Amino acid sequence: MTETISWDDFQKVDMRVGTILEVSAFPEARNPSYKLKLDFGKEIGIKKSSAQITSLYSLEDLVGKQVIAVVNFPKKQIGPFMSECLVLGAVQGKDVTLLTPEGNVANGLIIS
Repeated sequence: MTETISWDDFQKVDMRVGTILEVSAFPEARNPSYKLKLDFGKEIGIKKSSAQITSLYSLEDLVGKQVIAVVNFPKKQIGPFMSECLVLGAVQGKDVTLLTPEGNVANGLIIS
C-alpha cells in the first residue's frame, strides 16, 4: 500500500483519453519498449510516450487503440527519446495491460 493522498493531490493529475496514431520499435531503451505518438484532441494535441508494453502488444495491435494517459507530467528524457506523457496500465511482473475506455470516446476526455 502506498501513501494516502488528498483529494487536492488527485485533482492535480490530468488523465486523458488518447488514440495511438503511430508506434515504432525503441531498440535504444534499457527495457523492451515502443515509441508511441498519441492524439489527445484539440486542447492537448499530439504527445509522445515510451511504453514498456512489448510483451502483450505487437506494433500492429496498437495503432488506433484508445488509451488513458497522464498528460501533465514534465517531459522525461529516455535515452535519445523525449517522453511527454505517461500511458497507464495494469502491471503484473513484466506484463503491462493498457488501461482503455470501454467504448470509443472523444480524444482528450478527462478521466475522473
